[in-house]
Amino acid sequence: MLSSNEYSQLKSVIVGTARGARIPEIGIDVRTVNYADQSDISGIVPGPYPDEVLDQAEEDLETLVDFLKKENVEVFRPHDTRPPEYYFYCPRDTVLVTDQRIIAAPMPLRARSNEYKGLTHVLSKYGTVVTIKIVRSDLLYNEACLGDPDVLALNEFEPAFDAANILRDNDDLYYLVSNTGNKKGAKRLQELLPKKRVHTIEGVYSYIHIDSTIALLREGLMLLNPSRIKSLDQLPEPLRKWDVIWCPEPVDIGHHPGICNASAWCNMNLLSVNPNLVILEERQTPTRLALEAKGIECAMLPMRQARTLGGCFHCVTLDIERI
Repeated sequence: MLSSNEYSQLKSVIVGTARGARIPEIGIDVRTVNYADQSDISGIVPGPYPDEVLDQAEEDLETLVDFLKKENVEVFRPHDTRPPEYYFYCPRDTVLVTDQRIIAAPMPLRARSNEYKGLTHVLSKYGTVVTIKIVRSDLLYNEACLGDPDVLALNEFEPAFDAANILRDNDDLYYLVSNTGNKKGAKRLQELLPKKRVHTIEGVYSYIHIDSTIALLREGLMLLNPSRIKSLDQLPEPLRKWDVIWCPEPVDIGHHPGICNASAWCNMNLLSVNPNLVILEERQTPTRLALEAKGIECAMLPMRQARTLGGCFHCVTLDIERI
């Protein structure tokens, strides 16, 4: 069956590719959504990522593919005859798969508006991909967010969100209101999924996605980022009943000089193969020990350019089926 949570036994998955990845032209959308925390972006040059970055990233993705196949997981890769305007590295950002619908996220970045099409050759086998109409006019973006994490990049002009703003737990969906997801997006998602309960999480982390803040490991157990979650009262009521592993400080894996699209907390960006096995970045020994103490085995694999390209194991995958 199509995935309805983040942790059941993985059966099939899309793994991204670094091929063709590039930094898009910096319009108001990229400036506010991707670089709100940077006062000076003069050193960010649009164009292809360095060959070294892409070669290492693709090598590590192939290692991930090999591991998943050995775990009897069916693996697909993105495919599009056109070169990407941004990349196909993070399919998690692009499409939300639930047991009720497959939804192409109304992503706020203009360069990513058609990215889901690189996945439809796979997803169309499982159902119709639903799209959400979005204009992405300048009215969507709020330049007052620049340098101020308390001001979000997106106005409530129209619904907009990345699928990586959302974690699934069967009938409950947890939606981070942030620079990549506004409240109208959550409302539209609830309309599309009337049998689900969409819970918004606000005032926790403004910069981009939810999966370096919360990881749902198995039913009733979650990994939380202590630098962002200070109290369980910040979370929707269902999650307050869960057991918590407070994530240790990450081991900073670094990034290519001058190019950084993720915080060191991408150590939390793990992929669950089943409730007892996750894939974790190979240098994150403190996190591994914390997970093992709760009976969760960790496959330690490389993802050297996770911070450069903006995604570790959860981001670079899109689970289609879990059983």
